[in-house]
Amino acid sequence: MLAFSVLVPATLKASERWETLEAIHWIENPRNSPRPGLYGELGAYQFREATWRMHTAVPFARAVDRGVSDDVAIRHYEWLKQGLIRNGLEATPYNIALAWNGGLRATVRGTVPPAARDYAERVLNIAQSLHHTEVASAR
Repeated sequence: MLAFSVLVPATLKASERWETLEAIHWIENPRNSPRPGLYGELGAYQFREATWRMHTAVPFARAVDRGVSDDVAIRHYEWLKQGLIRNGLEATPYNIALAWNGGLRATVRGTVPPAARDYAERVLNIAQSLHHTEVASAR
């Protein structure tokens, strides 16, 4: 078996992250409602307070500010990505979304509920659509 390495441009990786996060936003809070979710989630990505506090000391109420929320979303994405890689899983948009919704530990153990798998499929479909739109507009 031949092993080789493919260098992926940084802009492609950044684009994949943006597409994944935007897809999560479209599912979680597409209208940017400032109202809390059923379990107190806030902002474009519907963060729970405990997740928010993992990545910032900014008051949780600021999660409704899209710019602040985007910053925390990037940090959470990167944290999930590193956790997946550390545990031998690929950091694909599907796996990121699966861990985002079902939890990193459950994703690594393969114990996420079916609803989290449905969520990850929806995120993947939207992210792929965003990617195709982005590629088409670049031509």
